[in-house]
Amino acid sequence: MDAEHAFTDRLAEGAGGAEDRARMVKGPRLRRRAVAFVVIALIAAVVGWFLWHRPQPSPPAEETSAQRPITVMAAVVEAADLPISLNALGTVTPLATVTVRTRIAGHVTRIGFTEGATVRKGDFLAEIDPRPYAAALDQAEGQLARDEALLRNAEVDLARYRRLVAEDAIARQQLDTQESMVRQYRATVKINKALVETAKLDLGFCRIVSPIDGRVGLRLVDAGNFVQPGDEGGIVVVTQIRPISVVFTLPEDDLPAVTARVRAGARLPVEAFDRIGTTRLAAGVLDTIDNRIDTTTGTVRLRAGFDNADEQLFPNQFVTVRLLVDTLAAATLVPRAAVQRGPDGPFVYVITADGTVAVRGVTLGRAADERIHVIAGLQPGERVVTDGLDRLRDGRAVTVAGMPNVPPSPAGHSGRLR
Repeated sequence: MDAEHAFTDRLAEGAGGAEDRARMVKGPRLRRRAVAFVVIALIAAVVGWFLWHRPQPSPPAEETSAQRPITVMAAVVEAADLPISLNALGTVTPLATVTVRTRIAGHVTRIGFTEGATVRKGDFLAEIDPRPYAAALDQAEGQLARDEALLRNAEVDLARYRRLVAEDAIARQQLDTQESMVRQYRATVKINKALVETAKLDLGFCRIVSPIDGRVGLRLVDAGNFVQPGDEGGIVVVTQIRPISVVFTLPEDDLPAVTARVRAGARLPVEAFDRIGTTRLAAGVLDTIDNRIDTTTGTVRLRAGFDNADEQLFPNQFVTVRLLVDTLAAATLVPRAAVQRGPDGPFVYVITADGTVAVRGVTLGRAADERIHVIAGLQPGERVVTDGLDRLRDGRAVTVAGMPNVPPSPAGHSGRLR
């Protein structure tokens, strides 16, 4: 037992010595590592400080954001004719619309038209039973023949009585009575002639024809129906299609320009477009101006005429009307997008010969579509900025996108706003 304890004690002493030796070796290593980490950290801090505080090289002047050219869109100022037009909403209005009604009473025996067909004046449309009116004509003609015979006999007697009175063979009173009878027969014959004419008219009214050239609508009465003049609907409606008109309104402020041209003898062209104003339907001329202004709306009505050969205009159709009032010849024009508004009035950015922009005040005239007439401030051939305006200022360098080969505008006068 003593030997075993002694062996155990030696083992314990050996283990303890090994641990002491391990601690003695590990301590210096940890100190060396700590020192290395501290040195690396100091080196990194020094390098970072140096890089942070190193003077930065300044970029060239042309590369600064304030002087770097801005890419813009531009347009060339042009000299061209500028049409001055007025736009309005109008309604296609036929020059004639007729509801065909019967002028006599009777049964419809025939319908002679096709719905939607084009008819000419005098074309057959419908027939009323003519037999009652043919009989009435025969009766009137018979009465006329009878009364004409009575008149002739009375006139013969009158001539005889006049000779007898001259010979003092009969009383004067008998001659006066015969003259009165002749006058009565003559009046009766005149009445009978009128009855005959009336019967002929009624018989003619049995055949209903178109009163105008135009297009017939839907049939309102079928064959076999009894019709009479008091019927509200009629038989059919005929509408004139060719030519046709458009009635539209303009503000009273536009009236002087139009009337001045009309008084000068000009025939003002008018174009009709669809409701949204994209598709051109027909071309015509201004026919007339109404004789008064509507006080409730401050507008005046005008009528334009169209041949409508292709029948693109349809009655009661809503259209957009463009009335050409005048044309400015060789006007200086710029796009609307180029014109800006400032405290001193409208202006544009002109691209000068050195590739910068100059603010140029302009005097504007009339506008049409997307172009504006410049009365003063620009010359044809100069370039103006149309897009990218929000980043510009006077003297800023620019490059023009899509126009690399267009020479810059001459410097000219700057006309800058002050």
